[in-house]
Amino acid sequence: MTDTDVVNLPSTPSPSAKPFSAFERMVAWRYLRSRRKEAFISVIAGFSFVGIMLGVATLIIVMAVMNGFRGELITRILGINGHMIVQPIDRPLDDYESLAARLKAVKGVTMAIPLVEGQTLASGVGGAGTGALVRGIRAEDFQSMKIVSDNIRSGDMLGFVAGDGVAIGSRMAQSLGLTAGDRITLVAPEGDVTPFGMTPRVKSYVVSAIFEVGMSEYDSSIIYMPLEEAQLYFNSEGLVQSIEIFVDKPDEIDTMRPLIEAAAERQIFITDWRQRNQTFFSALQVERNVMFMILTLIILVAALNIVSGLIMLVKDKGRDIAILRTMGATSGSVMRIFFMTGAAIGVTGTIAGFLLGVVVCLNVERIRQFFSWLSGTTLFNPELYFLSQLPADMDSGETIVVLVVALVLSFIATLIPSWRASKLDPVQALRYE
Repeated sequence: MTDTDVVNLPSTPSPSAKPFSAFERMVAWRYLRSRRKEAFISVIAGFSFVGIMLGVATLIIVMAVMNGFRGELITRILGINGHMIVQPIDRPLDDYESLAARLKAVKGVTMAIPLVEGQTLASGVGGAGTGALVRGIRAEDFQSMKIVSDNIRSGDMLGFVAGDGVAIGSRMAQSLGLTAGDRITLVAPEGDVTPFGMTPRVKSYVVSAIFEVGMSEYDSSIIYMPLEEAQLYFNSEGLVQSIEIFVDKPDEIDTMRPLIEAAAERQIFITDWRQRNQTFFSALQVERNVMFMILTLIILVAALNIVSGLIMLVKDKGRDIAILRTMGATSGSVMRIFFMTGAAIGVTGTIAGFLLGVVVCLNVERIRQFFSWLSGTTLFNPELYFLSQLPADMDSGETIVVLVVALVLSFIATLIPSWRASKLDPVQALRYE
């Protein structure tokens, strides 16, 4: 702002002018406009704007992706595994049919599934083999597990319902070279007892269905088998190893425990999904908190650029400050002018970062596919990151926290330069320049 600019102002400020008046906003806006002799200051302001925008956008995107990972993992883990696992203490679960019926009748329980589980070696037609977890389950229970039964990629449930077919994951089928209708051979280490000792049990089954739940760990390792056939295969006729209980409110699992114990009418041992996955989800929570703190430093660095830019602007505008003070502007008015100048950078950068973060979160999977195509590699390989797609789930509370943090840091960054400008009297301002 030159001397002529000040003289041509539409009105002269007075000590009684209202805070953040039109005059103060106009002067702050003129200080933001780029001029040739102030190009360096404008460059610093531009870097501050870009830094805050990228910091806010990065923080929103990273937190949304981590929320998406956590949500998808919980959905798939709890869709495959029960929310509560009931195991016997005093005697085997030979009364699993009646026990499952009693547990299912408890209010809040959606499913009670008797299970027989065992480790096997699975091999395809070409001789390739892989470890597998066989889960024996009733046909009606299998159909009730929508995350699996609604994601059948090939084949059908007829063979499984008839009791002579199995369902395998898509990645297992791919690694073994199997399709629906082929036969898969299972080798269990604990088989028949012979005079020469225990021999492995080998049996082949028709692949009736191939499912894909979207989590590579399950799609590559789980085989579902009819319950009666699994009992025969693992020498557990008339018995199951556990009963998995699904409830409608997994987060309120503690309130269900006494009801389940009362309905069992026998001694049982109960573990819930939080106990079985405590280490995993605790690590995710710690990682989210650490990433939030680290990425907040990006916004802090950008806010420090605002400080340096405003300090240089105050030094450059020493004559203007002197003229404004002699025209009647108070120290508070000068402080508000420079505060609005710096705050405008923070506010616009925060808004731009928010919009950029929303756009990226809404198209994160397309962006991943584009960069995978561009680089010729698979970014976020499902074999390493468990999920077949990159999820993003923006949490409104976290997003608001990010925006508030960015705005607060931006406002704080403007206080020191604005305070220094307000403390200059007309004579000192001329010398300061």
